Amino acid sequence: MPFRSIRSFLFPIAAITSLLVAGLASAENGPRGPVHLEPPKDDPSYLLMGEFAGSITVAEGKTETIGLQIRPLGKGEFQAISFFGGLPGQENHNPEATRMIGRLSGDFLILSGGPWAVFAEGGHCTLISRSGDKLGKLDRVVRRSPTLAAKAPEGAIVLFDGSDTDQFVNGQMTEDGLLIEGTDFKPMHQDFDLHLEFRLPYMPEARDQGRGNSGVYIQGRYECQILDSFGESPVFNGAGALYRYRAPIVNMSLPPLVWQTYDIRFTAPRWAADGTKIRNARITSWLNGVIVQNDVELQNKTGAGQEETPTLLPTKLQNHTDPVRFRNIWIIDRGLAPSASFPVEGSGELAPPAKKPEAKVAEAAPKTDDAGKPKEEKPAEKKAAEAKPAEAKPAESKPADAKPAA
Repeated sequence: MPFRSIRSFLFPIAAITSLLVAGLASAENGPRGPVHLEPPKDDPSYLLMGEFAGSITVAEGKTETIGLQIRPLGKGEFQAISFFGGLPGQENHNPEATRMIGRLSGDFLILSGGPWAVFAEGGHCTLISRSGDKLGKLDRVVRRSPTLAAKAPEGAIVLFDGSDTDQFVNGQMTEDGLLIEGTDFKPMHQDFDLHLEFRLPYMPEARDQGRGNSGVYIQGRYECQILDSFGESPVFNGAGALYRYRAPIVNMSLPPLVWQTYDIRFTAPRWAADGTKIRNARITSWLNGVIVQNDVELQNKTGAGQEETPTLLPTKLQNHTDPVRFRNIWIIDRGLAPSASFPVEGSGELAPPAKKPEAKVAEAAPKTDDAGKPKEEKPAEKKAAEAKPAEAKPAESKPADAKPAA
């Protein structure tokens, strides 16, 4: 029997699996739970969230590379997804996924549902066969988008660098210089390349569209979805999707509370003088540096976007009531700037925002005499003694019936 088709586990877990599935179903109907904008200090599940990769022995003399993503679901429950060939976006990644579920036990996690049992700890995971043999270890992997902290190239317009919200309508900024969701770009563009970076909240008990939801609404019509989809399969309303129109090629979501990138190349539709559309819009997008939509033609608006018309509309950063934060936003108007290489490789580290220069009070020019030489300043006491009081002039009195001048 091929190793991948093995359905037995290390120990009988059918009953445990049934209980876990029931627990997950009831959790979906519960409250959205806690929302963390910073790593929680009192949540052991958070420490187990993340990506793991390594090689395991699948047969005598044969090894396989495995990628694993672990996603907390709150209250000690987890789901995970594993792949042969490595993690999503890696060269040999096989998109066929194995889904697992598990529960916290002290400071470690036991995952079941695949052809092996997984024991996860903070820095690594151990895989055990049905016979109790150790197959191998997966080490924690911390990935970073290759376009993170990409600098705006020549000809680009910097929309947000943490110093102000002048390029946004109703833009709001946090005290630490991050843009808050729920704002419109002030400039409107036809064809453009857009770079932005976003950070999702950690909401372990939330589900589906209620978990770290926002979106980039291109011209208010075409939504490039932002969502906490880490550890899930690509779907038509998940991260990287053209919302409810097309699923991403691969789900390149990273865990919440880390900075992620969206790079979007947009070509607007074209219209005839009578208002008929003669060419559809097209979008290519990269999530965390990996292409997820490849020159997709849009027959119409996506999801809840506004109807297509020849009129330009602003691009929006959607407010879906979740505290999603943005930074390092710039745009290249391809009708104004020469075609540039896109996306742009990043440095990984952002410089602090440049402070606006403070207005200086103009200094008075030094006083000079008739010959142009500086006048000798007299001590203040001597000046006061020499100063003559001005003669007070009596106020003019007007007759009571005088009319004001026109």
